[in-house]
Amino acid sequence: MVQTINLNDIARFDFNLAIAFMAIWQERSVSKAADRLSLSQSAISAALARLRDAAGDPLFVRTRGAMQPTPRAIEMAKSIEQGALLIRGAFGRGQEFDPAAAVHHFSLGMSDDFQLAVGPAVSRRLLEDAPNVSVSFHQSNRHTVEKMLETGELDLAVIARPPERSWLMAQQVAQSGYACLFDAKACGCDLPLSLDDYLALPHVLISYSGREGIVDEKLRPLGRSRKIQTGLTQFAAVPSFLHGVAAVSTIPTHAAMALARISGLQTCPPPLDLGRYPVSLVWRREMQDDPAVAWMRGLVREAVRTHVAGDI
Repeated sequence: MVQTINLNDIARFDFNLAIAFMAIWQERSVSKAADRLSLSQSAISAALARLRDAAGDPLFVRTRGAMQPTPRAIEMAKSIEQGALLIRGAFGRGQEFDPAAAVHHFSLGMSDDFQLAVGPAVSRRLLEDAPNVSVSFHQSNRHTVEKMLETGELDLAVIARPPERSWLMAQQVAQSGYACLFDAKACGCDLPLSLDDYLALPHVLISYSGREGIVDEKLRPLGRSRKIQTGLTQFAAVPSFLHGVAAVSTIPTHAAMALARISGLQTCPPPLDLGRYPVSLVWRREMQDDPAVAWMRGLVREAVRTHVAGDI
């Protein structure tokens, strides 16, 4: 049974207040919300005053330089977001995205191992199928991707183990593992590397902390350890540290294969089981029905499945 809506009550409510609410909710700042909506700070402050009056609650309270939501605001946020999505979806149905004719820009988030493996394929597809569509790749990881999506800095991200949030949607599209990257001539070892030969070589580590990685976690129960001679935080720099040097780096398989293709270095499976991990696309729930973002999701999904899922 369809519920009858009192249109007079609806007409008295300014739906722009819901947009202001969501901007403050996502930014945790009146000034940033104003920038997000291209409005003055005084306009957002006035909207917040009206929101507080309508809700009978402060909604957002300033603490340590940020506007923190009250329990009432937290309770309201999900309903407001879902309502906005329903309205947007109702008006957006039937629209199509024509990549050949569209003029559009996308912002994609991924760590540089995925940029190396997936980025060139995405860029080539745009050149072929969408000549007036551009893309920018932003360095992101599990520590930064949530905030970058929340603020709208990213349209879509490729990430291992995405954050679980009600306002995010995620789709696992591939699995990746690990491989050794090295200069076989400089190392002078038989291939594939034995565990003893592997541990006898100095290691170039790439990790967010720059100190320890999954190899160290797997070696610890075996009572073994490796010598980390160099620590890096960027995959793209690895070949410069391995050319002509007896050293090895253990990195995600997709990054190792991409770097081997452009550097002349060699790859092989690691001499211990490092397991595999899921790779997912993640985007804001509000963008689920956006035809442009849906098209880009399909393009990136294909690139990830082609260039990330392979083994050595």
